[in-house]
Amino acid sequence: MTPPGARTADALIKVPFHDLDPAGIVWHGNYLRYLEIARCALLDTFDYNYDRMMASGYAWPIIEQRVRHMGPARFGDVLRVHARLAEWEHRLRIEYLVTNTAGEGRVCKATTIQVAVHIPTGEMCVVSPDVLFERLGVAR
Repeated sequence: MTPPGARTADALIKVPFHDLDPAGIVWHGNYLRYLEIARCALLDTFDYNYDRMMASGYAWPIIEQRVRHMGPARFGDVLRVHARLAEWEHRLRIEYLVTNTAGEGRVCKATTIQVAVHIPTGEMCVVSPDVLFERLGVAR
C-alpha cells in the first residue's frame, strides 16, 4: 500500500550525442540533469515545482546527491528515469532508478536530498513547511 503523500513520476530521455564522453557513453555528470528532469515531473504531480516553491517563500536546495552507476547508456538510447518521493516530513528525499527502455537493464540508481530554506530569513527549516503538506494532501 502506498502511503498518503507518496508520489512517483517517470521521464523519458533520448540520449543526445552531446551527452557522450570520448568513450561513446553518457558522461557521468549528465545523469544529474536527467534526475532533474524526472524530479520536476515528480514535483508537478503535486503542483509544487520550483516556481511554486519560490512563490510560497521557500527555496529547496539540494544538499546531498548519490549516484551509483550500473551500466552504460549510449547515443540514441531511451532512458526511463523513475522518481519516487520517499520522504517529506523533514526534507525531500527522492529516489531514482534509471533503466534502458531497450531492455538492457539498470543504468543507475540515485538519491537526492533537499531541505526547505525560508527565503526571507535564509534559515534552513528542521521540519518541512505546512505548504508542502498542503500540496501533498496529508496531515502532519
